[in-house]
Amino acid sequence: MVSTSLSQVADCCGTEPVQDRPMLTEEMAVELESLFKVMGNSTRLRMLHAIVRSGELCVSDLAKAVGMKPQAVSNQLQRLVDRRIVASRRNGNNVLYRVLNPCVVALLDYGLCIMFSSEAPGVPVDLQNG
Repeated sequence: MVSTSLSQVADCCGTEPVQDRPMLTEEMAVELESLFKVMGNSTRLRMLHAIVRSGELCVSDLAKAVGMKPQAVSNQLQRLVDRRIVASRRNGNNVLYRVLNPCVVALLDYGLCIMFSSEAPGVPVDLQNG
């Protein structure tokens, strides 16, 4: 797993670290919630992970990687494209998809880090948080 610090995430986005930013406004919080809803889907997360691992994938290769039909993958990709999470380019007859913003990679990495670091030895994951 790639090690990423808060300052590296801020650097990839060209902004200051989260702890130095002004308090979120209601509008900013709603927009962030909307982004997390798009990202908070198991199918789209698996697709993003497959794209990150490969660099770029066409729909048929992505469908094979996640065990889905190309039509379903295309539908989910459109949501990621709409949010500017992934971008596409044409290569002959194929359209290749890649992660557009390196902060998305860092967010995926942080999510996995949180998930694995919260698994205390001998304590079931569902009992650790309350």
